[in-house]
Amino acid sequence: MTQLIIFVVLMALGFGFGRYAESRHYRSIAERERLLARLPTVSGDTPGVPFGSVERTQLVAGSVVISVDYFKRVVATLRALFGGTVQSYESLVDRARREAVLRLKEQCPGASQIVNLRIETSSIHTGRGNGIGSVEVLAYGTAIYAEGV
Repeated sequence: MTQLIIFVVLMALGFGFGRYAESRHYRSIAERERLLARLPTVSGDTPGVPFGSVERTQLVAGSVVISVDYFKRVVATLRALFGGTVQSYESLVDRARREAVLRLKEQCPGASQIVNLRIETSSIHTGRGNGIGSVEVLAYGTAIYAEGV
């Protein structure tokens, strides 16, 4: 009986605090994306927006590690029994990718644009039973500083 109570408490805490932290993080991401929208970022090696002569370039990177909460871990385990998309992990990876790109952009204030954006994703900690515990996302690219822009 004690184990069931502990399980229910962990599920409730995971759901409540996880949902609060996720919504707060999404609000922060949306606000910072709005502020950094003026900085074009492309995955190709050709600049997406024409600009003047290149003053200098700089390798920039942003990384983030985000952990999954207990509620999502249990939901994902249940989902694995039946198959299909695991939406609880999709939001985890979405937040991590967007946060990594934002951190990359915040490293190069004054840049005209970022080219060759690459994103690497890895699981750095596995939970019990080889489940996902934490996900790391690394975004890197080349910031171009142009004259007269």
